[in-house]
Amino acid sequence: MINQQLLNPKSIAIIGGSNNVHKPGGAVVRNLLSGGYQGTLRIVNPKEDEVQGIKAFHDAHELPPTELAILVVAAKFCPDYVELLAKEKQTRAFIIISAGFSEETKAGAELEQKILDICKQYDAALIGPNCIGLLNRNHHSVFTKPIPKLNAQGVDFVSGSGATAVFILESAVIKGLQFNSVWSIGNGKQIGIEDVLQYFDENYNPDTDSKVKLLYIENISNPDKLLYHACSLIRKGCRIAAIKAGSSESGSRAASSHTGAIASSDSAVEALFRKAGIVRCFSREELTTVGCIFTLPELKGKNFAIVTHAGGPGVMLTDALSKGGLNVPKIDGPEADELKSKLFPGSAVANPIDILATGTPEHLGIAIDYCENKFDDIDAIAVIYGTPGLTQLYEAYEVLHQKMLECKKPIFPILPSLHTAGPEVAEFLQKGHVNFSDEVTLATALSQIMRTPKPAPPEVQLYGIDIPRLNKIIFSIENNGYVPPQTVRDILSCAGIPLVPEMVSTSKEELMAFANQVGYPVVAKVVGPVHKSDVGGVTLNIRTEKHLALEFDRMMQIPDATGVMVQKMLKGTELFIGAKYEERFGHVVLCGLGGIFVEVLKDVSSGLAPLTYGEAYSMIHSLRGYKIIKGTRGQQGINEQKYAEIIVRLSTLLRFATEIKEMDINPLLADENNVVAVDARILIEK
Repeated sequence: MINQQLLNPKSIAIIGGSNNVHKPGGAVVRNLLSGGYQGTLRIVNPKEDEVQGIKAFHDAHELPPTELAILVVAAKFCPDYVELLAKEKQTRAFIIISAGFSEETKAGAELEQKILDICKQYDAALIGPNCIGLLNRNHHSVFTKPIPKLNAQGVDFVSGSGATAVFILESAVIKGLQFNSVWSIGNGKQIGIEDVLQYFDENYNPDTDSKVKLLYIENISNPDKLLYHACSLIRKGCRIAAIKAGSSESGSRAASSHTGAIASSDSAVEALFRKAGIVRCFSREELTTVGCIFTLPELKGKNFAIVTHAGGPGVMLTDALSKGGLNVPKIDGPEADELKSKLFPGSAVANPIDILATGTPEHLGIAIDYCENKFDDIDAIAVIYGTPGLTQLYEAYEVLHQKMLECKKPIFPILPSLHTAGPEVAEFLQKGHVNFSDEVTLATALSQIMRTPKPAPPEVQLYGIDIPRLNKIIFSIENNGYVPPQTVRDILSCAGIPLVPEMVSTSKEELMAFANQVGYPVVAKVVGPVHKSDVGGVTLNIRTEKHLALEFDRMMQIPDATGVMVQKMLKGTELFIGAKYEERFGHVVLCGLGGIFVEVLKDVSSGLAPLTYGEAYSMIHSLRGYKIIKGTRGQQGINEQKYAEIIVRLSTLLRFATEIKEMDINPLLADENNVVAVDARILIEK
């Protein structure tokens, strides 16, 4: 629970506060004092009479009633202090900075649980233990530095790690990113990241609250809660970016199917973030860069103008934007010629607009004005402006400052001379701006933002899924494991997924009669072994009865063979759809190019079931191999609508069949007209 005693306490007691500012107990007192805390500050220290100018209490029993307590003492003493303060001093909020709890030992976990039980008994809020504290505009209850510039419209930042929070703050402060609050949840015994998001959501005021949330997550304990409140906040106008650490821990585990080898908890995180509309970041620099972008006017299109006085960075930014799916369109025509006439001879205006190293602040302003007012196809302006050390940049940065206030199109300042022009950059940041010192990092972050879809609608639509029949089929399955081919077909047919004509039998005569009925060529596949190709259990393009008879005899000799499947031979682009059930997350659905490319390229996109059509299209378009799906080099593209429809139908079916733990449809064969499932496996665990 999060209460006002935690957020805006009228009194704070620091248990273990000291005069030594090089230790947490002293540092937290220093930060509260230097932060201008307006309430009553009390210190408990049995060995000091005065701590940093404040009269100290030698014993917590001597304290008057106090709203918030910050504990900076050994873990073994914390439960007794919490009980004393909650019971006798009406303390209803605790920040426990101390370590030595569940992160270390079983005994520590028991201490942590005891503290939680006491807090529950007295309806008290608990941050930590094992954290750096809580920082907001009311009180600086942290023991670390830096203390960023605080602003009501700054960023709300929530971190599962104290040390990482400090490093992220270091990255942010250099860029000029301002904060509204910083939450270090530590072990998160009572208040986790999901709980903080819930508080932001349920108490959100669009007129006064920050619209940017940054998260550093080490564990998602309640995915549904995170999804619900992140979606709600984004729909209310907020923007959220997050790092999820620990993604490689189970990234390549042995499994018995293609999906099992690819899907992991990281796929679930990717799918969750996609569904919520959270921009996923992979480094501190990327997270703080995205946070800075979020503070600027929202980018409405993909066309950038680059204004610079240094050719090389302009070229690198052009390359990076283009690689990320953004555009640096050519600028030409009478208005481009007019701009060129107002710059020094030798300047370039085709985009990037290079005003030359000798260009003046006036030239910078003119170039920005043309991009804002006369080049209609330009959606945003990137300004790269540094110095070789020959001139000061105060005047140029003042021009940039004024243009950022005036222009409706977002302007991205790239001021790389942090050392040579440090005072000028610092003055620019003091005016409330941010700075992207590296153009490629900026382009990467912009691309990630543009690729992130909007939150998915919360409603589940059935899309004609035959749920009663599905439940009946699942109920009739007696044993766990991979189900027979006919059961696979029955389950897929409940979702209306097109299936290639096929027959499974141990009778050569039946299969030959079926092949004659559907027409040659056909495909023969062994039934039994999981990976058919690995044991020579697939033969394509069988054109005669004699060839089919030979293949039947050969395949029945393969170890574990229980029959042979014959299918009509189809042609088309091979696609893949898979799904895997992840505890707490539900089914993660994967799509990509099929056949051997699933394992070789691992070019797959993930989504969290159930999926909407918008989510399915977003997954398809985010594939690196999308050009093959779309059609390239004269080849006809596939029917994307039907591919998306199968993804959506399958995800909806899975929503009602948690017994399906793994599924592969690989391949689906697709052309411009149809998408048909050719081979599939389903693993059932009841």
